[in-house]
Amino acid sequence: MALRIKSHWWNDDQERSLPEIASALAFIAWRIAVDKAINLHCERFVYESDRQRLDVIEEYLVFLIQISDRMSHGILEDEERRTLITAFAKKVFEHVQDNTQDLLGPGDYGGPFIARLNARSGEYADFQFDDEGPSYAFLRHLGFEIQSLMGPSEENRWVIDQVMDKDGWDAYKRFSKAFRDLFE
Repeated sequence: MALRIKSHWWNDDQERSLPEIASALAFIAWRIAVDKAINLHCERFVYESDRQRLDVIEEYLVFLIQISDRMSHGILEDEERRTLITAFAKKVFEHVQDNTQDLLGPGDYGGPFIARLNARSGEYADFQFDDEGPSYAFLRHLGFEIQSLMGPSEENRWVIDQVMDKDGWDAYKRFSKAFRDLFE
């Protein structure tokens, strides 16, 4: 079943604040990340645990936060961009904390996510992003991180190719369309 993403505001005439846009982006990013984690399973890649599946979801979320930061570069002033990305990351933090707690029980799950986001932000800073989208190296890094999470098992040895060639690119296309729609 195809993932349906609503990315148009109900009342187009009403102005939206950057935190409102960030909240919508976080919800959309969560849905895309979950869809991509499910797709890996559908493609016969094997998760050993729910924690591992949640880690893959978090990697996609970090990737999509990086995408939004790059996309907002040309359309927002630096302070507005910082406001958007900070609010977006905070809402994603809430999604990670709430959903992981529902699945795994009480604990601090948002803190480690923010640490992952901070670490990956420095790593992704080295990769190119232009009007065509993320570079090969950008997508390869996402694939590498997910491959590392999935482990070296025989079933998962090609996960990097799946992420680089299909899932990562599809996540970017879906998210970038929603991003543009929310700013119209």
